[in-house]
Amino acid sequence: MLGLAALDAVVTLPSGALVRLGCHEWAGGAIEPRGHELLTSFELIDGVPRWRWRIGDVVIEREIATAHGRAAVSVVHRLVAGGPVRITLEALCAWRDAHGEQGSSISVTPAADGCVVEDSYRIAGPGFASAGEWFQGVRYREEAARGLQDQENLWYAGSFHAALESDVEVVAWAGDLATPPPPGTVEAARRRNREVVAAAAPADAVQAALALAADAFIVRGPDVVAGYPWFGAWSRDTMIGYEGLFLSTRRADEGRELLRAYAATLSEGMLANTADTGSVEYNTVDGTLWFLHAVDRHVTVTGDDDLFAELETDLRGVIEHHLAGTRYGITADPVDGLLTQGAVGEALTWMDARVDGVAVTPRTGKAVEVNALWINALAALGFDSLHATARGSFARSFPTLSGQLQDVLGDHTMRPNQLLAWSLPHAPLRPDPAVLGRIGAALLTPMGLRSQAPGTPGYHGRHAGGPAERDRAYHTGTVWPWLTGPYVEAWHRLGIGVPDVLADTEPHLSEHGLGSISETADGDAPHTGTGCPFQAWSVAEQLRARKL
Repeated sequence: MLGLAALDAVVTLPSGALVRLGCHEWAGGAIEPRGHELLTSFELIDGVPRWRWRIGDVVIEREIATAHGRAAVSVVHRLVAGGPVRITLEALCAWRDAHGEQGSSISVTPAADGCVVEDSYRIAGPGFASAGEWFQGVRYREEAARGLQDQENLWYAGSFHAALESDVEVVAWAGDLATPPPPGTVEAARRRNREVVAAAAPADAVQAALALAADAFIVRGPDVVAGYPWFGAWSRDTMIGYEGLFLSTRRADEGRELLRAYAATLSEGMLANTADTGSVEYNTVDGTLWFLHAVDRHVTVTGDDDLFAELETDLRGVIEHHLAGTRYGITADPVDGLLTQGAVGEALTWMDARVDGVAVTPRTGKAVEVNALWINALAALGFDSLHATARGSFARSFPTLSGQLQDVLGDHTMRPNQLLAWSLPHAPLRPDPAVLGRIGAALLTPMGLRSQAPGTPGYHGRHAGGPAERDRAYHTGTVWPWLTGPYVEAWHRLGIGVPDVLADTEPHLSEHGLGSISETADGDAPHTGTGCPFQAWSVAEQLRARKL
């Protein structure tokens, strides 16, 4: 939900002049006020953002931090040089779903030191004065670029006033409206961020940044937010990112509880896929297999045999249900032992985009990464005879004359899914450096690997435009940074390091989602970041690959 949309600072100088530090774009194209012209620096300090403005000899800083474990934010302003000055902070409010549009009215009721908006969140600070008018026609460039509604009105609920002699703090929070977050939220956030990084024992500054980025996705439960600002918890994303998020950061205790909780969602041998839609769904063929992989990695890395003993019946039940057949035509072929899947209108692999109810890449049949995960699971759980059958069938069925692997049996489109057949712990095949080289030449970019090779039928080099355009490009050329992990791992299995592949991503930490890694990027140069600017499995796989 979007609540406090802006807290615009207005500074009163000793001369009495008013200087606005805010910045908005309006429907007519005007940018006003123009506080960005006074901005001298922006930096992340221990993960806490800090802005600095200069107005002649007056220097003012702003820091923003969230209170850990609460839906609460603290905004602090301080005078660094010059003065004396006074500061006014104007609260522009909304209350809408991140995907929705603001209604035509908004309720604001007085409260101590501030107000309550829509009976849903409260804002408090010094010297509050009520206002009450619409700021009309605020424009959002990013929404326009994504083909969405790009204008809305914001409600000016009121303003806070104080002499800027010491830190001036305004807080906003949801939940228990009677209990504000404690003072010092910004410093508490900075201190906790340092502790998170220290606990992860990073080898260098980039690993430290990634460990801190990973922390943002792990929420109370524990659970994992797949990406900000649009996604909730997706089991596939969580399990792909599990090792990087929890094991590479030394958070195995939290990870153990997460795996136990997810095991409780198993039904007919399938893991619940997502709660984003408001209901539990089981529309994934690979999410469950990634779950088995996550449990195997947890037990292997930590030696937590007790967890395996606790979950063993459930884990073996997954295999048994797949052998018997479960939802969406997911079943093991009794002849070759390979896993097949597919249902009309469904896209069950991670390449799951649909337009008007039609799957863009349905990949019905025997998909390469699904079967690599299946064989990996059979080996991990000791289904030796089944493993031998499926592994032998895989080796006979998927390779082409060039040594590359079919994406789905019968589909020779060059995609990165084949990397799982060489990179998993119990991978069915050993990688060939010449084949990996050809895959890298076709798919590798500084941001990760393309989802489809340029020049192949249906390739899209730009992940842009309206929702339908973006969905068509989502898995037909768009770059996915998470695939860097399997690519680096495949080379690692050959005893060959590819540090340049990892280093190429480092500049991205200072663009788009600052301090994090994007969900996707354009397939064509310059490979601009797209999708969620903060994505869990992108961060997780980059971090995991760096710790190989």
